[in-house]
Amino acid sequence: MNKTFRVLLANTVLIAAGVAALGSASAEEVVVIAPNAPPPVRYEVVPNARVGYVWDHGHWRWDHGRYVWAAGHWQAERVGFHWVPGHWDAFGPHYHWVAGHWA
Repeated sequence: MNKTFRVLLANTVLIAAGVAALGSASAEEVVVIAPNAPPPVRYEVVPNARVGYVWDHGHWRWDHGRYVWAAGHWQAERVGFHWVPGHWDAFGPHYHWVAGHWA
């Protein structure tokens, strides 16, 4: 291989790796900050357990300037992981939503 072809090949590999890295970061994290604390959590009747699923409890979500209740739902289980429920964290005078995720 001549030097020009090797440089072209190396650049192509680097560009492809960069594009692949950008493509893998496509799951966007949405930052939600509310100006005040959410209302008290609502009581939900948890349905009977389902094999292969975990229950994700309902929570208050911030939507167009107000809190709206999002009902609980089933999450398909991921082998080797455990479900960390979403929650609101106080951040100075505001509240920041930390989305539920597998860990």
